[in-house]
Amino acid sequence: MPAARSLNPAEKLDWLRLIRSENIGPITFYQLLARYGSAAAALDALPELARRGGRARPLATCSRDEALREMAALDRAGAALVAWGEPHYPQTLAAIEDAPPLLSARGRLDLAERRAIAVVGARNASANGRRFAREIALQLGQRDLAVVSGLARGIDAAAHEGALATGTIAVVAGGIDQIYPEENRALHEAIAKRGLILAELPVGTPPQARHFPRRNRIISGVSLGVVVVEAAIQSGSLITARFALEQGREVFAVPGSPLDPRCRGANDLIRHGAKLTESAEDVLAELAPHRAPVLREPLPILLDPEPLSLGASDWDPARRAVMELLSPTPVEVDELVRATRLPPAMVAAILLEIALAGRLERQGGNRVALL
Repeated sequence: MPAARSLNPAEKLDWLRLIRSENIGPITFYQLLARYGSAAAALDALPELARRGGRARPLATCSRDEALREMAALDRAGAALVAWGEPHYPQTLAAIEDAPPLLSARGRLDLAERRAIAVVGARNASANGRRFAREIALQLGQRDLAVVSGLARGIDAAAHEGALATGTIAVVAGGIDQIYPEENRALHEAIAKRGLILAELPVGTPPQARHFPRRNRIISGVSLGVVVVEAAIQSGSLITARFALEQGREVFAVPGSPLDPRCRGANDLIRHGAKLTESAEDVLAELAPHRAPVLREPLPILLDPEPLSLGASDWDPARRAVMELLSPTPVEVDELVRATRLPPAMVAAILLEIALAGRLERQGGNRVALL
């Protein structure tokens, strides 16, 4: 990642327009930025790229007026947009392949630059579970770690409360102005004043079930590790732990009674290699040797100009070759490159076109599937 720099207002508005346009997620955003050099140039190229990918109707792009309205709404909410690569964008988060290009941020931006640890767990947590989460968050905070969680009821709320005095970061699943659950309204406002709230989705977006996994990848991405306190076998906390493993983070789990369903997920994590955690010292001992992940430019392979300058007679058979290999079953992009024997940049460019046409789903592990 290059030295941090702040986008000028026009650049940030173009970034916002691009990420809010139809069929554009973080990976597609970075591919477009790498290929065209700027969000403004990428916006101009969108209609033709989507057409090449097989889209019949026009792609819906975010207008300048829509983006300005979102910026005004953010200002009214007391929040600001922080872009990937800017000084207050969390460096650990910037290292993951699908890092949000833009984050809404409200509160103490300096906390985004601190080493962080996530504490997550059950919404219907026991009294002992909440007490443990509150105490370990306090202890970790006293060692100059920011404590990250999802501002849900139960373990999340207890972790935020424990670290409120030392520094806590809440990552929310809806817009940054959305209070959820309502019982955490006072905590939400306290974190906005004394900690930091982060959101990926636009102001005014209500939290929905499909938003929570996206939120969870940010919780783990911001952090050096994730501590799981009470989690059922199919809980969202285990999704956060899985993201942490995929992102190269440490996973810690607090053991609990085998008779309590709320503890089975955490116990299962320990069974599969998570660090058994009974105190803050267990976490600190593992984090001591580690530094923040090495950062990288997103997808620099698309900067290779040679295959991207080929004529239509080369591209048409290449598109057919890639499409023949795609199906609803996920496949690694590297496997597509091997099977087609096409230049990697060419395969990536073709997948970009198909994604913009709304026909491709990107999954973890650099895998893609046809919709």
